[in-house]
Amino acid sequence: MTEPDRALDFIAIGLGPFNLSLACLMEPLTEHQGLFLEKSSEFNWHPGMLMPDATLQNPFLADLVTLADPTSRFSYLNYCKQHGKIFSYFIREKFYLTRREYNDYCRWAATQLKSVRFGSEVTDITYDAPSTLYCVRGVVGEARRPFAYWARRLVLGIGSKPYVPPCCAQVEGLVHTAHYLAHKQRLQGLRSITVLGSGQSAAEVYHDLLKEREQYGYALHWITRSPRIFAMDTTKFVLELLCPDYIEHFCALADAKKEPIAREHRSVYAGINVQLINAIYELLHEQRASSGAVGHILSNAELRACKKHRAGYALEFFHREQELPFEHHCEGLVLGTGYVQQPPSFIDSIGQRIRWDTQGRYEQSRNYSVDVDGEAIFVQNAGMHSHGFTGPDLSLACHRNAQLIHALTGIEYYALDYGTAMQDFGPPAAWLASVNATAIPL
Repeated sequence: MTEPDRALDFIAIGLGPFNLSLACLMEPLTEHQGLFLEKSSEFNWHPGMLMPDATLQNPFLADLVTLADPTSRFSYLNYCKQHGKIFSYFIREKFYLTRREYNDYCRWAATQLKSVRFGSEVTDITYDAPSTLYCVRGVVGEARRPFAYWARRLVLGIGSKPYVPPCCAQVEGLVHTAHYLAHKQRLQGLRSITVLGSGQSAAEVYHDLLKEREQYGYALHWITRSPRIFAMDTTKFVLELLCPDYIEHFCALADAKKEPIAREHRSVYAGINVQLINAIYELLHEQRASSGAVGHILSNAELRACKKHRAGYALEFFHREQELPFEHHCEGLVLGTGYVQQPPSFIDSIGQRIRWDTQGRYEQSRNYSVDVDGEAIFVQNAGMHSHGFTGPDLSLACHRNAQLIHALTGIEYYALDYGTAMQDFGPPAAWLASVNATAIPL
């Protein structure tokens, strides 16, 4: 515990990949004191999705530290070196890690951090105006011993929660992809399974179930509201939307422009990697040739209602192109419906210190602060509406954390690498200056 006269520089709450990256980058900066509090007893990133061949959509260079500090001992390449597998990784020529490999790497990094406190559940945060300090209270360990820490700044990185459509919220027994592995064995004992959604997670679950479909004999269906099963766009100019330059451009746009643009970028952050799409197609071809129909794959189908009955689920859909209602029955249902941000209850006591927009979301500044002073409370991965799809993308973790470290310490320890894009995201200044000129050169 700490007293107000020995306040920490900052406390970060939650230890997903984003705050873990921040912890790794802060580790060598010993002149700044901070703690990372995580209620789980150990690091585990989406354990319900750790299938053997499920692959990240980000290359290994987008690890916890490399894009901010390639010399850091917490890099993925150093992890390989320390585990005696750097040559095998070199020979394999695998640019993309599996989810399991990435999780193992993150667990390795987390165990080396002196600033991390696992098993520490935050229950309340209060603000002391005279001292301008925050008091973070909670319980630690199985004995749930109380703790209290004082700090000048906070970083909230508790992540997002699985999104369940309102029509499914009261329905029992369905499975979100976040918890898939815990329910896989039960699902495979059913006669039919339906996967909803067209993102990477839905595709990974569908592929995993498809590989063993003939062994168990279930029918397998894949239904999505999206107009098609679409691939993630990884062409070079599109990937430049992940450059720091584009974040600056996006953040400077009018608020009314941001969300429509973010939706237009769905193929960049919500698609499926091409290798997985091709693997699914090939497997479907093989199974159709060997054992006949696998099940149905249908897009443009919007779920309107979901009811539980004795044999499973009755799903009511509306086909958006044909404008036709239809019903589908299945025994097992897996929701690949993504995740949603939900402010934690432990910030209720400091709610007046936080800026909220008209929809009850964090009103996030360019430096990721959300407090009324713009310098004390920062949020990780919560700004799709303010910072675009770069918020939840692992590739930008290092860049964002370099900025957060600048805000937390007042020192730019890590260069922010602007001016790297090959393209411009707005008219060059010289072109704008020429608008009022009497003659515009060709």
